[in-house]
Amino acid sequence: MDRRSFLVTAAGAGAAGLASAAGFMHWQEVTSMVHTPGRAEGHFLRDRSALPAPSEVIETDIVILGSGIAGLSAAWKLGRLGHDDYLLLDGPEAFGNAAGSHYGDLACPTGGHYLPLPGPESTHVREMLADLGIILRDADGDKPYYDERFILHGPEERLLIKGEWQEGLVPTSAADAAEHKLFFDEMARLRRQRGSDGLRAFVFPLVRSSADPAYAALDRISFAQWLGDKGYRSSTLRWYLDYCCRDDYGAGIDSVSAWAGLHYFAGRWGQAANAGENALLTWPGGLAPLAEALAARAGARRRAGTAASVREVDGKVEALCFTLVEGKPRSFLVRARRAILAMPLFVASRVVENIEGYGFDPRTHLPAYAPWMVSNFLMRDFPRELPEAPLAWDNVVYGGRGLGYVVSTHQDIRSRPPEKTVFTAYTALSSRTPAQARRWLQAASAAELLELAGSDLKEAYGWAFAPCVERVDITLRAHAMAVPQPGFRSNAGLKALREADGPILFAHADLSGLSVFEEAAWWGCRAAERAKAPAGDGIKAAGSTNPARP
Repeated sequence: MDRRSFLVTAAGAGAAGLASAAGFMHWQEVTSMVHTPGRAEGHFLRDRSALPAPSEVIETDIVILGSGIAGLSAAWKLGRLGHDDYLLLDGPEAFGNAAGSHYGDLACPTGGHYLPLPGPESTHVREMLADLGIILRDADGDKPYYDERFILHGPEERLLIKGEWQEGLVPTSAADAAEHKLFFDEMARLRRQRGSDGLRAFVFPLVRSSADPAYAALDRISFAQWLGDKGYRSSTLRWYLDYCCRDDYGAGIDSVSAWAGLHYFAGRWGQAANAGENALLTWPGGLAPLAEALAARAGARRRAGTAASVREVDGKVEALCFTLVEGKPRSFLVRARRAILAMPLFVASRVVENIEGYGFDPRTHLPAYAPWMVSNFLMRDFPRELPEAPLAWDNVVYGGRGLGYVVSTHQDIRSRPPEKTVFTAYTALSSRTPAQARRWLQAASAAELLELAGSDLKEAYGWAFAPCVERVDITLRAHAMAVPQPGFRSNAGLKALREADGPILFAHADLSGLSVFEEAAWWGCRAAERAKAPAGDGIKAAGSTNPARP
C-alpha cells in the first residue's frame, strides 16, 4: 500500500473553479492502491516457469477453465440442462471483466458496469435474466417486464463541454445538428434492415447477423473510412463516435472495423414493457452481482485454479492447473471427458497443446488486445456540482483523457444523497498502441497512474475534488478486450475454434472478436450444450494422442 500526495491543480476563483486567473495548489493525503489481477499468473505462463508435481488428481465429466461471463454462462447452462458433474475453475481472477469490489456496504465495479436490454435474437440472455429473477415476465415476448430496481433511472448521462454540463453524451451543436440527425436516422434504418438472407444486418449474438455480402464488405474498412466515404465531417459527431468505440472496444474509429462501429449503434434493439428502447440494466457493483448470482448456481463445484497446460489424451482432456500462494505455485491435475476453455485466446494460445492443430495460428489469428484502467474513488463527501447540473449515473468530459465516471449509488432512490459514494473512472489507453500502452502501465509510477485516473474528475471539479476523496483503488487490465479491427469478421482462426467439437471446446467473447456480455454468454451456453453431448465430428487437434476424425 502506497501513501502519496494527491495533487489537484485548479486555477482561479471563477464560478466553476477552473479559470486560470488566481490558481493555487491543494494537497490532500489519500490512501491509494494499484491492483493487477492476473499479472502474476500471466507472467508465470509467459515465462513458462516450472511447476511442482501435482498434489492431487481431480476426476470430473466436464471442466470449465475460467469464471468470466463465458465460464459462468457455461456452468449456468449445464445446470439448466440437468448436468451437475462439472468443475468450474476461477482462473487468475474470479469473474474477470465482470469483477467488482466493496468498501463496507458500498459496492463498485472493477470491470464492466452495465448490460443493455437484450434484443429478440439474444434469447440466451433473456432466458438467463428470467432465471435470475431480473426479467419478471414475458421473457419470450416483444417487450419483457423487468424488475425496475435494475433499470437505470435518470438522470442517466451528461457531458461536460465548454465548462457546462449538458444532458446526454452527444455534443449539442447547432452548426452540426443536421449532420447529427442524418447519422442517427441512418442508424435507425440499419437497425431494422435485413439482408438477402432475411436476417437483420446487426444483432447479438454476432453469428445471427446477416451474412449478406453487402454488409460483410463493411468489415474490410475502418469506421473512420466509412464515415469519410459517407461525408460525415462534423467534429462533434466524430468525437462522439470515437468515444463510443473507445468505450466499447478500447480503440477509436481509426482502428475498429466499420462493421463493428455500425454494430455499436445498429445492433441493439432491446425493448421492455416498463422501460424505453435500449434502456440499461445496472447494479451498484456493475456486473459483479450478476456474476455472483450465476456463480452461486455452481456452488461447491467451483474452486480456485488457473490452467497451465491443456491437452487431449486418449480422447479425453488433462488440464494441469495451479494456484499461487504467496508467490509460490501449487499444482493439481484435472482429468475430464470434455473441457470448456472459457479464457481469452491470448491465454489459450499459451496453454493449449498444439493449438495450431485446431486451425488457429496465434501469429496471424490472435486479435489485438486493448488495455484499460478502472479506478474507484471512495468519496467521503460529494463534490459541489455546477449550478443546475445534477450528478448523473454516467458523467463524461468532452475531449477528456478518460471515458468519464459512473456513480455507484445512483440507483439508490433516497430523499437525500448517501453520506459516501464511489466514483468509478474508466480509462482506455487508446492514444498508444496496445503494446506501448502495456509497457507504459508496467513502467508507470503509482503517481502517474493516479494522475491519469483522476484526469476527468479534476476537469469536472477542479481543486474542490481532492478533499472529498478518502482512498483510490486502481485496477489495471493489460489485456482487457479484443479490438474488432478490420477483417475480424473473416478471421479463419476464430471460425475454426468456434466450430471445434472434440474433447476441448472454446468459449469466450474473443471467438466473436469483441468483448461484450452477450457474446461471452452465447459461447458459454453453446459450449455447455456441446459438452453435455458426446464429442461430435468437429475439429480436434491434429497430432493429439487420439487422432483427429476425418
